[in-house]
Amino acid sequence: MENFFNLKGNNTNVKTEVLAGITTFMTMAYILVVNPIILGDAGMESGGVFTATALAAVIATAVMALYAKYPFALAPGMGLNAFFAYTIVLGPMGKSWQFALTAVLIEGIIFILLSAVRAREAIFNAIPANLKKAVSVGIGLFIAFLGLSGADIIVLNEDTIVALGDLKSAASILAIIGLIITGILLVKNVKGALLIGIIITTLIGIPMGVTMVPEDFSIISLPPSLEDVAFKFVGFDEVLSFDMLVAVVTFLFVDIFDTVGTLVGVSSKAGMLDKEGKLPRASKALMADAVGTVAGACLGTSTTTTFVESASGVAEGGRTGLTSLTTAGMFALALLFAPVFTMVPSAATAPTLVLVGLFMMSSIKDIDFDDYTEAIPAFLTIVMMPFAYSIAEGIVFGMVSYVVLKLLSGKGKEVSTVMYVLSLLFIARVILM
Repeated sequence: MENFFNLKGNNTNVKTEVLAGITTFMTMAYILVVNPIILGDAGMESGGVFTATALAAVIATAVMALYAKYPFALAPGMGLNAFFAYTIVLGPMGKSWQFALTAVLIEGIIFILLSAVRAREAIFNAIPANLKKAVSVGIGLFIAFLGLSGADIIVLNEDTIVALGDLKSAASILAIIGLIITGILLVKNVKGALLIGIIITTLIGIPMGVTMVPEDFSIISLPPSLEDVAFKFVGFDEVLSFDMLVAVVTFLFVDIFDTVGTLVGVSSKAGMLDKEGKLPRASKALMADAVGTVAGACLGTSTTTTFVESASGVAEGGRTGLTSLTTAGMFALALLFAPVFTMVPSAATAPTLVLVGLFMMSSIKDIDFDDYTEAIPAFLTIVMMPFAYSIAEGIVFGMVSYVVLKLLSGKGKEVSTVMYVLSLLFIARVILM
């Protein structure tokens, strides 16, 4: 492991990497519960989706660990699964879940081709340094928002859109308790503070009625069968339809920039970017979610993508593929210990997400706020991620405003050709879709 992952060269060790990998898993384990529920609404068999979700995470994260050697974890992504269920199947398109699954497969195959020719890496490298730092900050706000909303501390309100939740609810109280406990552990420099905080908060949630322990609780159980969800694709008549084109293009857009945004933000926070602001082996990291998406579609789940919660493992010191390999191992274990892992409530992981958001805010001090052609795009990137509830849309606002401001202020030569092309595509997307 020392030689393969170059632990000493990355100023880390086995204990730190393993602990970081477990922490990452604990902060994203909710997907094992949430994804089957969302895709179940679309008519898929939830037990099979659970198994497909775990296996897709294992495959994609293992590729990231062993091929790209980065501490980033992957699993079927939030937002993408909602588009799958509530737009393609239950929404205006009104298609079958098999149709949506086929769209995911096609998207994954296209991603593999784009990654092979390093087209996605070119996009990654084209993002200016200030925007990369802004992406890190924006993701911090976004995942803090996820944590707070998962604990019902903030809620959606018909009048104000976002409002303060019921702080007297058990979930909110548990999350606040967990935030205090984890904060104290951080102040005391306790190693593994985030993971310990999750465990303690989960245990406290049992007598509070937030952490649910089933009456027939058993530690070990066999994973549900994939028979009803695996390899369920539609025929070529539907593959060649206009609706399929719309579905695939939307999946492509959201996944490309969710993944690129996550890689930029988390790698920037971890100090993995080189002097030019590029991520070494970026093409390999991008290949991991492409392979994971194809594998996930075949197994029976929505698009697999790099998780922003990877930042929690990085915050614990994870710097190499051993972190993500540990996370992959935890997802594999989850197949056998599903009752244990799925028992962790979102209120117990919320404090970790909020504090990781704090950690990622540190990049804001390195942004150039004196040059308004840099400051305005950076600001829009930061605020639009939580406001639009989308990493991808935050990047779009930042990149388009960057190109427009540079061009109109006579600094167009500072903008790369890739940035011009992407901005035109973003504008065309808004006009045509």
